[in-house]
Formats: sequence, C-alpha cells, structure tokens
Amino acid sequence: MAGKEKEKEIDFFNPEYYTNRELSWLQFNERCLSEARDRSNPLFERLKFLSITASNLDEFFMVRVASLKDMVNADYKKLDIAGMTAKEQLTAVTKAVHEFAEMQYSTYNRALVPQLEQNGLVIVRNHTDLTEEEGRYADRYFNEFVYPVLTPMAVDSSRPFPLIRNKTLNIGALVRKKEGEEDLDFATVQVPDVIPRILELPTGEGKPRKVILLEEIIERNMARLFLNYDIVCCYPFRVGRNADLSIDEDEAEDLLKEIEKQLKKRQWGQAIRLEVDSRMDKRLLKVISQELQVAPEEVYRIDGPLDLTFLMKMYKLEGFDHLKEHGYSAPQPVPELPADCNIFEEIRKGDILMHHPYETFDPVVRFVASAASDPAVLAIKQTLYRVSGNSPIIAALAKAADNGKQVTVLVELKARFDEENNIVWAKMLEKAGCHVIYGLVGLKTHCKITLVVRREEDGINRYVHLATGNYNDSTAKLYTDVGMFTCKEAYGEDATAVFNMLSGYSEPLSWNRLSLAPLWLKDRVLYLIHRETQNARNGESAHIIAKMNSICHQEVIAALYEASAAGVKIDLIVRGICSLKTGIPGVSENITVRSIVGNFLEHSRIFYFENAGKPEYYCSSADWMPRNLERRVEILFPVENEDLRGRIMHILQTELKDTEKAHILNKDGVYVKIDRRGKTPLNSQKLFGEEAVKAVRSSENENSRVFVPEMKGPQE
Repeated sequence: MAGKEKEKEIDFFNPEYYTNRELSWLQFNERCLSEARDRSNPLFERLKFLSITASNLDEFFMVRVASLKDMVNADYKKLDIAGMTAKEQLTAVTKAVHEFAEMQYSTYNRALVPQLEQNGLVIVRNHTDLTEEEGRYADRYFNEFVYPVLTPMAVDSSRPFPLIRNKTLNIGALVRKKEGEEDLDFATVQVPDVIPRILELPTGEGKPRKVILLEEIIERNMARLFLNYDIVCCYPFRVGRNADLSIDEDEAEDLLKEIEKQLKKRQWGQAIRLEVDSRMDKRLLKVISQELQVAPEEVYRIDGPLDLTFLMKMYKLEGFDHLKEHGYSAPQPVPELPADCNIFEEIRKGDILMHHPYETFDPVVRFVASAASDPAVLAIKQTLYRVSGNSPIIAALAKAADNGKQVTVLVELKARFDEENNIVWAKMLEKAGCHVIYGLVGLKTHCKITLVVRREEDGINRYVHLATGNYNDSTAKLYTDVGMFTCKEAYGEDATAVFNMLSGYSEPLSWNRLSLAPLWLKDRVLYLIHRETQNARNGESAHIIAKMNSICHQEVIAALYEASAAGVKIDLIVRGICSLKTGIPGVSENITVRSIVGNFLEHSRIFYFENAGKPEYYCSSADWMPRNLERRVEILFPVENEDLRGRIMHILQTELKDTEKAHILNKDGVYVKIDRRGKTPLNSQKLFGEEAVKAVRSSENENSRVFVPEMKGPQE
C-alpha cells in the first residue's frame, strides 16, 4: 500500500523527466556519426554513415529548425515537454549543431581522408594541388562538359542578387572590373547537380587513384566565366531554407493544386543555415550573409567540402569492395510464397509474416500485380504514402483499372519531400481510371494497408496486407520492416471499414482487430500499458517490449513511468528520438532504452505486452509521437498466429541482445556502445540476414511452410 501511495506522490509529467525532442534527434545523428568514427566498421561503410549524417542534418534544418524559427518569430510561448521555450530550444540546437559540424569534419579530415589515402584513394582538397597533366585533364573536362551548363551571374545596379536555391552548392566571388575600377562586385555560379560531383583523374598504373570535386574544377576556371573581371577571391557556399509547407486545407478548394503551388515556394523559403568554406574572405561572407539575411549564429564555417552527401557517390566507386560490408546476402525469397505459387491460395493456408529487407518485398508487388490480372478479383484498395520513382505497384494498379477492377487508391499528397512525386502518381492513376483519394483534411494518412476483394467458390473473400513500412520497392531494400498477409474475416471486415472511412468519412460502430489513429489508437496503447501496470501491482507477470522509430508523446511516456514505478520491466528499442529518460529513482529504474544503428535503417514498429502470461503481439505504422497518435491515420494490428508470434519475439529478443550495433541510453542521458568484453558478438542485422538464407534452405529441404529460429522465452 505504501508503494502505491508513493507512486501517487510522483508527478510523472515533471518536465525534468523529459528530453527535448530536437536535442534527442541530434543525439541520434551523433549515433550515426559514431558509426563513421568506429574503426571496426569497413572504411567505405564509414563514408556512408558520414554522408547519412549530412543528409539527415539537411532535413532537420528544413523542417525542425525552420519550425522553431517560425515559433520564435510568432512569439510562441508554450513550453515543450522538457519545459523549454521555442527560443531556448533554438539556442540549444544551434550550439549543438555547431559542435556536431566540427565533429563531422574532424572525422572527415583526421580519420577518413588519411585512411582513404592509405588505401590508395586520394581526394584532391584544392585544385592548386593538381599536377600539370592533371590540371590539363580537369580543364578539358571543364570545357567539354561543365562550361556549357553553367550560368555565371554578376550582381550590380542593373542585376539584382539572384535566387540561391535550397540545398544547392554555389561558388561566390568578389570581382573587379578590368578597367581599373576599385569597387568590388559580387558574382556567383551554381555548381550544377546534373553533372557528377566526383571526377576521377587519370593516374599511372600502380599509383593511388585520385578524385576531384566538381566545385574545385569550376573554381579553377572561374576567370573564364567572368571575362571582363579580375577574380579577387572565390569560395563555395550553400544555403538551407525553410521547406516546411504551410497549407490551409480548410480553405483549399483543390488540395492537389494547393500543394503544387506551395511546392514552388519551397526554393524561396527563409534562409535558416548558411554553410561557407572556413577560408572565405570576410568581405565576401558579409555580402552573402546580408543578402540572405542570416544571423551570425546561422553561419557554419566548414573546414572541408560542403555537403558531405557526395560521400554516398564515393561509396559506389568500383574497385574498393574489400573496404565494404559483405555480411549481407541479397533479399531472400519468402519460404511460404515461392515464385510459382498462387499467392491467394498460400494466404488462405494461414497468415504469412515477412521481414524486410532480409526477405524480399517482391511478394507484396506480386500480390497487387496478381490481383490486377486475376479475373476473380473484383476490387483493390490501397494506401500509398511513399512509393519509388518507377513503382511496379503503381503500374499494377493502373493495369487493374484498365482490366475493369474497382481500384481505390489513397495517395497521401502531404508526405514530406515526396509531394511532387505523389502528385505525378495521383494524376497518372486518375487517368488510368482509378478512384484516387487525396487523404483527409487536417490528417496525414500514414497507415500501410492493401485490400483485395475476390470472388471464390465459397463466396466473396478479402485478402489483406498490413505493414510497418511504405509500399516502396526501393526503400524496402534499405529499411527494416515487417508485413503480414491474412485473409481472416475479422481483418477483412476492418480493412473494408478503413477504406470506407477514408473515402466516405463513415466510421463503423465497432472494430474487430485493427486500432486506428486518430480515433482510438492512443487510448489502446495507454490501455495496454496501464494493464501491465495493474498486473504488476497485483503481483502478476508484467513486461513490455516496444520497438519503434521515435517516442516523445508525453502521456504515453508518463504511463510508462507509472508502469516502471509499479515494477513493470520495460525494454524499449528506439532508433531515433527518445524523450524518455532512464534511471530516474522511483520513476524509470525499470526501463531500458537502446538504439540500433546499422547498415539498414531500423523502421519497424513492434510491440509485446506480457499480459499476466497471456502475451499479446502487435505491429503498427505508428510511432509513439503526438503526430502519429493524434494527427495521422495510423493502424495498429495484432499478430495472432503462434508461429508468427515466435518470429516477432525472436526479432525483439535478438535486438535486445545486439552487442555490436546497439547504443544504450544511460541515466546521464548519454548513449554509449555496449562494452563487448566477455560477450558473444552479435550483430542483429547480420544475424537476420543469415537466418533468411537458412529459412530458404530449410523450406527447400524439408518443404516446411515457415522457419522459426530456435528461441527462449521473453523473460531472458
């Protein structure tokens, strides 16, 4: 009784118990950077991770920092869950990013570049370092391929300062007219992104290979672009702009046209970050800063090449396979769904779980493609959030409509940075005869669900695919996700209800299996947590394992704190943002948090609740964030088949035992790698890849329907 009274005294919503979401995200990027700094990783994998930190930071600025600036400009006073104002957050984020940028380039200059040189690859830092022969080769390349594409722009009384587009690399210069005038003018040229940024220079046999960046070749030839001027100085610079779309959906008569209009404004958004070469002349920096209206703290002086995303192109250079990761085979076939099978017959035998990218995404594509050409199929309904550039699923849906099927597709036009792509697909599907829905007003439709309605001998049957990841065959090779096929009636009824709600705004009176946001998914999550809390208080077994991308919903975290205080063991596997703190006496001592950063982006959302010895397993499209639980259409679905539950638990257990790619959140709020001494090495992603290969062999040898790895109970 005393324990319960003590719990009541604790304010689980105390801001001191929470971490600001923006600072937590920066910690995630630091974990990516730690992989770039980890000498146990192959050198080219380290390049890739450093590139990822740069692309991550771009999006962070365009959306999150931009949002903070908007709040500061609007004098927004509300505190976040960690008790910080928007201004305090912006100040803390700016300081942290400056420190992070220094660490990025320290990693590049002091660790990666020297090791590349030791392994026979030289990145030319300055065009003045070229030999005479290399210089001639670079100049010929400039004349033939680069010069015709460039548009040099001088700024004077008759020519205003040009638009510097978001995320483009540019070279700014101070120039002086050759007639002898003393005044300096500003000039600039955009480094074209239609030309490869990396050029390999010819070197003799047996000598190290050399590459030079495109901006260095342009700098070398700047005088050719401004013939009537002397070049006083020239340096690269790059601007990041506010790219968060502001759409008034209630006032927009046509959402598609409104988003098209807003997309054009993205290149003109407020400048929020200016990256410049650290050697840039102060006079040149002053001109650029004033014209772009950036404050001194928004200027990032970079000691090295701007925009490190070019390292992803470096990763693809041929001849360096020995410096790359080789522990992963190509996506393996799904044992239950051989290539020559009738996919609907196999689903009727029982639910099927797929674990991507270890298992191929092809069955999902084949599911839609088979439905498109199957005479027995009457209707196909699907939600699309992000799809690939040349999507086979889109082609199959168009074919289905052409074949006379009833095809309903919800294309989420508000999927950030995929808006333009999705508009193209939406128009194409409409022309093909599909019924296209653009989502619900004020909500993003983020759930991943496909429904196929088929006329069979025993009547109408519904086949459903539910997933944690997008219907994107490209990212399915890079993101870890789970998906499930089922034709159980309860799931089919719920799937029909989902699409009726999306297309006709009709909410059914009851649901069988699926929990939907923003209707009652949050309440379901809180109920499941509170049930474990009550079980612990009653002396029954209580355990929560939750894997997701992010957690920052205060009400959910407070419920986890209450559960922990009641004695519930809670293991969280959170890749990115985590506003929860561990190790707070009486609050979160029973909570562990780990983040796995590996070759694949951890993207699946999987949940286990012990439920006093009657465990329940769920998968979802939703993270535990306010936007997912309150402002998006999301789905949480149970996994009921015992074999599939075993696979789900195996995924969770394996990640909880990872000793190579896991970072543990300690009570000081710092993520640390596991001390591997005395522990059996375990890379969960590598193990899953190996198991996918074994599963195929097992199914071939024993003709078994599913391979379930040997496992122990959840109490381990």
